[in-house]
Amino acid sequence: MARPLRIEYAGAIYHVMNRGDRREAVFRDERDYQRFLETLGEACAKTGWRVHAFCLMRNHFHVVIETPVPNLVSGMTWLLGTYTGRFNRRHKVRGHLFGGRYKALLVDGSGSGYLRTVCDYVHLNPDRARLLKAEQPLKSYRWSSYPEYLKAPRRRLKWLRVDRMLGELGIPKDSPAGRRQLEEHLERRRREAKPEDWGSLRRGWCYGDEAFRRELLAQVHQKMGPSHYGQQKREAAEEKAKRIVADELKRLGWETAELRRRAKGDPEKVRIARRVRAETTMSLK
Repeated sequence: MARPLRIEYAGAIYHVMNRGDRREAVFRDERDYQRFLETLGEACAKTGWRVHAFCLMRNHFHVVIETPVPNLVSGMTWLLGTYTGRFNRRHKVRGHLFGGRYKALLVDGSGSGYLRTVCDYVHLNPDRARLLKAEQPLKSYRWSSYPEYLKAPRRRLKWLRVDRMLGELGIPKDSPAGRRQLEEHLERRRREAKPEDWGSLRRGWCYGDEAFRRELLAQVHQKMGPSHYGQQKREAAEEKAKRIVADELKRLGWETAELRRRAKGDPEKVRIARRVRAETTMSLK
């Protein structure tokens, strides 16, 4: 069966999201929410994961996970399978709980603000879903890591890592003053955020700058197989095609303008086109 490629490497950060089968509830009551967090904590103990943010909604969840070792796939297999088994036994049901494969958006963790934006997106989910009244503070939604961020470290979930996100906000210390600064930031984002601000987080397969995307595409090209599909595969083919054209231009001593100037049937242009067609999956167009 065709599927998107999972890219794993030490230190990778992912925004992971999955929905209930047919968009049905994966959390029916408070005990389900608590059980999922307990299971996530167990997964962190088993895998060494560091969780930067989470938000549990009735029929889906978001988790921002850092993997010190490349084990996202094995860890998610255990997490989803274990929680599904516990949910089914508790509610005396059978079958799939989650619908299809989980989405895992790779996030640039270089400190350039991409991790902060992803965590903001996750923490603002209850507001976007209109689960809070205008006068209710964002921290009143219980099933998010945001209220945990506002707690003193000794009262916080042990597997939640807050320092990197605070650092990207320029908050130097996990202190009462720093936590107030975080609260002011999130409430301001809540008031000012527009739907178009989140477009690149809802689409695509990675979130970062161009250098980050190119590094990932090099891995995609090495690992991509015939059973994989989607934007990753298309972008990897385009990146390889660009490298081939650049190599050929260097061999010929041409600038890009020279390539454009020459006729479509120029022997050297035809040779480059043949190579691109032979070595990539790019279309004739």
